[in-house]
Amino acid sequence: MENLVDGVTEPDPAALEVALTETERLSQLVDHLLDLSRLDAGVIHLDLEGVELTPFLHEVVDAAALAAGGRDVRWIVDVDPPDLSVAADAARLHQVIHNLLENAARHSPAGGRIHIRASRTGEDDGVRIDVDDEGPGIAREDRDRVFERFQRGGAADSSGGTGLGLAIARWAVGLHGGTIEVLDDPRSTGAQEGRSSLIRVVIPDHGPVA
Repeated sequence: MENLVDGVTEPDPAALEVALTETERLSQLVDHLLDLSRLDAGVIHLDLEGVELTPFLHEVVDAAALAAGGRDVRWIVDVDPPDLSVAADAARLHQVIHNLLENAARHSPAGGRIHIRASRTGEDDGVRIDVDDEGPGIAREDRDRVFERFQRGGAADSSGGTGLGLAIARWAVGLHGGTIEVLDDPRSTGAQEGRSSLIRVVIPDHGPVA
């Protein structure tokens, strides 16, 4: 909304629709944070539904691009096959991917590319979603603890992160019985130094959802 008021983003219908959607999501932020506390006390219910990943990921990218405030990055979505879907809680999965994209945009260089790829797992028993950017990446020794609360890749920075995004992502993926981890990125020269920006989310197949 600040971007719209300040003239950074044109107040056209598309931008206003995305802004409204994000405002509604922010109204759920307190519930999401309370969920982190509830997680320690018991099981949280998931509203599973069939999520078509091509339109879903483009929707998340639209929201992340607006939240990035016109930052000079390129968003690339690749879903194989294009009609790929997954049984998931759409709100929780949006929370996961949005947090990953927000983190990627924050650390991407000007003109950098952010890739979002979705495909079946090799065992064909779930779906994997990869997010990677062209930023400095996460050091190998920090790959586990970046998913802990209030961690920022093992070092303080001025990028504006709260240190909660990846922790919330891990929590939401765990609710689905899935995994999230930082992997070596063979396309990145940074991987030779043990650093990588490739984060993979795997959501297992929960079977058909009505």
